[in-house]
Amino acid sequence: MIVTPAAKATIGLGLTQIVGWGTTFLMPSVLGRHIERDLGLPSEIVYGGITVMFGVGALFAPRVGRLLDRTGARSVMAVGSIFYALSLAALSFSQGLVSYLLCWAAMGVASTLALNTPASIALAQIAGARARQAIAVLAIVGGLASTVFWPISEALETFFGWRGVLLVYAAFHLLVCAPVHLLMLPGRPPVGPHAAAGTGAAPVAADHTKRIFLLLAVAFSCGAFIFTGFIVHAIGVMRGLGHDPASALLLASLIGPAQVAVRLVELVFGHRYSVTSSALFAAAVLPFGLGLAFLAGGNFVVALLCLVAYGIANGLKAVLRATLPLALFGRAQFGSYLGRLALPQGIVSAAAPPVLAAVMANHGAEGVLGVTFVVAMVALIATVMLVRVSGTVR
Repeated sequence: MIVTPAAKATIGLGLTQIVGWGTTFLMPSVLGRHIERDLGLPSEIVYGGITVMFGVGALFAPRVGRLLDRTGARSVMAVGSIFYALSLAALSFSQGLVSYLLCWAAMGVASTLALNTPASIALAQIAGARARQAIAVLAIVGGLASTVFWPISEALETFFGWRGVLLVYAAFHLLVCAPVHLLMLPGRPPVGPHAAAGTGAAPVAADHTKRIFLLLAVAFSCGAFIFTGFIVHAIGVMRGLGHDPASALLLASLIGPAQVAVRLVELVFGHRYSVTSSALFAAAVLPFGLGLAFLAGGNFVVALLCLVAYGIANGLKAVLRATLPLALFGRAQFGSYLGRLALPQGIVSAAAPPVLAAVMANHGAEGVLGVTFVVAMVALIATVMLVRVSGTVR
């Protein structure tokens, strides 16, 4: 059996994305309480490291996107893995507030080089017309990060403590991820007449590019605000609506299966419908679910519909954030466009958890649902306008 370069890259990047998300974004969920105790930091600061990572990463994203267009992903992502290793190793020796947050800032730079957006750009460069399916596979595999790394973190902490766990994770990036990037990714981006092709359709007309980019940035940024902010408070929102702790946990746990299920549908059937149809569906299902919960979220079935709708929209968003720009703009400057789009998304992702925490504290679960519903409606309007301007893109 011959393994194509695209398949090899998808497998390798799937592994490195699991490690990337599991050792950074998901790490405080298990190690956070131990870090709080040893460093004497409040939980807001410990989890605030994630906010710092998103914010710093967003600032570097446009420049890294342009770099990926010029040089390809191999060396950039390998350097990102080394930077991750150094950042996690430094974090294991942190002694207080300043050193702790500086290490998370360094991880923000590393994430821009080796996590999510660079992986999507790499697959777009390698997989060509099958990039949509490859990115869907990557999203499915990346969704397993919590399943893999939460139990690993728990087990390792028992033997090595949280500082030892971070050193083990630094070794993962240095000894596993960096070699994968170097060995499984091509050294240069594609060149030639097919390099500009995205998903088989011609890129949009130049005179529409600025308007389409603006609408895409609004839609994606609104989605990022909801997806990174609401997930943190999902259990609290369900409890605030009157569900008991066990029911709230059960409801929130259904988000993950909904995300994976819709990504599988996108992988298997995505070639049968346009990427803009998928974007419209994701944009419409989110305010539908949030609006139902705002009106009658105390009902278990309504709450279930809300969180399944949220999971479906979030699951599609992980694929669409790469495949939709690829279909609209083509591959020639895909890294540049994706990097520019990552800037506002990263900023709102950093701001969303504390903003919604303040809304939750002052206005309760209904306030969170009201704010997210309004933001979701803005995203839906922007998506509808985007489709009207760009037309149906395969």
